[in-house]
Amino acid sequence: MTSQLFQPIELAGLTMPNRTVIAPMCQYSAEEGSATDWHMLHLGSLAMSGAGLLILEATAVEPEGRITAADLGLYSDANEAALKRVIDGIRKYSTMPIGIQLGHAGRKASSAAPWDGGQQVTSADGGWVTSAPSAIGVKPEDERPVALDSAGLARVLDAFVATAQRALRLGIQAFEIHAAHGYLLHQFLSPLSNQRNDEYGGPLANRLRFPLEVFDAVRAVVPAGIPVGVRVSATDWVDHGWDLEQTVAFAHALKERGCDFMDVSSGGISPAQQIPLAPGYQVGFAERVKAETGMPTMAVGLITEASHAESIVVEGKADMVALARGILYDPHWPWHAAAELGASVAAPKQYWRSQPRGQANLFGETRLGQR
Repeated sequence: MTSQLFQPIELAGLTMPNRTVIAPMCQYSAEEGSATDWHMLHLGSLAMSGAGLLILEATAVEPEGRITAADLGLYSDANEAALKRVIDGIRKYSTMPIGIQLGHAGRKASSAAPWDGGQQVTSADGGWVTSAPSAIGVKPEDERPVALDSAGLARVLDAFVATAQRALRLGIQAFEIHAAHGYLLHQFLSPLSNQRNDEYGGPLANRLRFPLEVFDAVRAVVPAGIPVGVRVSATDWVDHGWDLEQTVAFAHALKERGCDFMDVSSGGISPAQQIPLAPGYQVGFAERVKAETGMPTMAVGLITEASHAESIVVEGKADMVALARGILYDPHWPWHAAAELGASVAAPKQYWRSQPRGQANLFGETRLGQR
């Protein structure tokens, strides 16, 4: 039987060779927003994995939008030049499509790296004052963010557009707008963090307004042949917060505006969240969005086994499977999954002779001379 996980899929004008996606994973290893040698090593390794799409980590659209001071950004000429060096290096040896996740951390900005505790770094301790829909911190003891006024909203929207334009110059082939995990656009969506009393707060239509404006602005500058999708948290896992019904409404609104895919995750808005972790615990959310809207979806969350990923696609629960921690642990996950499922996967010719005995077509038809 032909593996469905390793069948091509087309998103707008982008043809992915298979349905495995390397999800955006923050590395906290940039300098003033600029990619470093770490990114060359890290992304270069993942670009050899045979996945269908590599999405760069959450990339801040302005300095104040970084989760930590070491976050990747694309808001300056220096950032653009540094990331160009990395992408150009990858392109010498890999044809894997490369996407980018555009993000703004909002009130979750100015934090320490996870290995330093992840707590907020206040402006008095060398951090910066954050911004948010409302002046409500993630925790009661946090330094309060500044509620974005009309000028602030315009600044952030313009920053998303400018970063998208920089990414286009770098040859980025897919865009994902980050509206999940408690970051700025999710903060507008969730009634737990958005308590505005203007046109951007209150009823669902108002809470959708700014994320939709950001999507419209990015979609307007990205050519039609390049997919633009959205990562969303399907639920806050907190009573009276953002939930799956509101997610479906958001997805319908995005589809009307030309959204090409939904990457469906969950959580991140509140430390009060109660998440029942289990393999594939978020797949049902992607399945619901796909069933309701017909949009291509990515399933994420503790999907580590090839047979599990295959079943998700075969059963029509999602169109793609995105890997994060699992592919950090096993950077050749797609190779091993393809071998298990009897499929073929792309690999650099320098690695062709690594095919296990009895799986001569794992990397396609190869004819290497023996010496």
